[in-house]
Amino acid sequence: MGSRLTVAKRELAGLRAEKTILLAVGIQLFIAAFSSFLVVGLVSMYDPAGLDGAEIEIAGAGESIDDLERAAADVPGASVTPYNDVPAARATFENRAADAVVVANPDDGGGVSVVVTAPDSSVETTVIVVQLREVLRSYESNERADRAAFLSETPLPLPDRTGSSPYFTFTYTVLIPLLVFLPVFVSGSIAVDSITEEIDRGTLELLRVAPVTLAEIVDGKAIAAVVIAPGQALAWLLLLGANGTPVANVGPILLLMTAFTTLVVGLAVAIALVSPDRRAAQLLYSIAVLALFGGATAMAGGPTNTVARLAIDSADAATFLTVGVYVALAAATYLGVRRFVSAGGLGSEI
Repeated sequence: MGSRLTVAKRELAGLRAEKTILLAVGIQLFIAAFSSFLVVGLVSMYDPAGLDGAEIEIAGAGESIDDLERAAADVPGASVTPYNDVPAARATFENRAADAVVVANPDDGGGVSVVVTAPDSSVETTVIVVQLREVLRSYESNERADRAAFLSETPLPLPDRTGSSPYFTFTYTVLIPLLVFLPVFVSGSIAVDSITEEIDRGTLELLRVAPVTLAEIVDGKAIAAVVIAPGQALAWLLLLGANGTPVANVGPILLLMTAFTTLVVGLAVAIALVSPDRRAAQLLYSIAVLALFGGATAMAGGPTNTVARLAIDSADAATFLTVGVYVALAAATYLGVRRFVSAGGLGSEI
């Protein structure tokens, strides 16, 4: 065990010179440390509906604009000012006295045609479009209610809104899994680079001259790659808590990500030994990890879903069983890789 720890310490000391790794860690640290500020802007991209309630002024025109004005009254922050003709409404918009223009007229099919003009490539465009969408939804809902008595068939009811906060959803289903699993991929990349670099420089042969086996060398490098991941994840989760985002079940989350890190590092070690060329190995590693993580995420018990359920303290017995399955799978994968290396399947060729 001493030789493995020696190799691991050597690897950890060498990571301080890897600027790319330090940059990746720094980016994650920035996201976690300033999550309470970043989440506001990130939510606008993840779910713009979270921007509902912003105040916008709409210049309206057309024969059906009165109904649209009534619909806007049901949307907080939105107001419609009717104009006698379209040119007057557009002039108001061009003079920046209105945020958007809506022209509503009856069409030949008995419905209403609505033409919307919003700013192009403006910072406020997303907010305006979100509010306009809410106004049109309210308008559609009113029209359905007004015309329901004249329909031969009852239309399908609109689904009820959940009322959940987009900030809560984004934080626990996107941000926390992102911060938890980014160190996993970094660790796998470190393992690939470490082994391929040793082979390329010929220093692996020098290590083998020492009283250590190839399996012990691989173990030491794998230990170094694995141990840094849960340390980073713990720091990120603690920073999230300091920013007002409590995370439940930190222990099971770290156990899951450590298991996933072991699985990915084992895969990275196998790829690096099979394909010693650094570029080819990194390409194969990237493809393999995308396939592995994408396939696992597509399942109901995927790692991101499991982390989200653990973080919000809604985990059940099946969730903890999933964690156990990943631990067993990771152990089996790494033991398989180590057994292959110990048997000399690749050691004699390096």
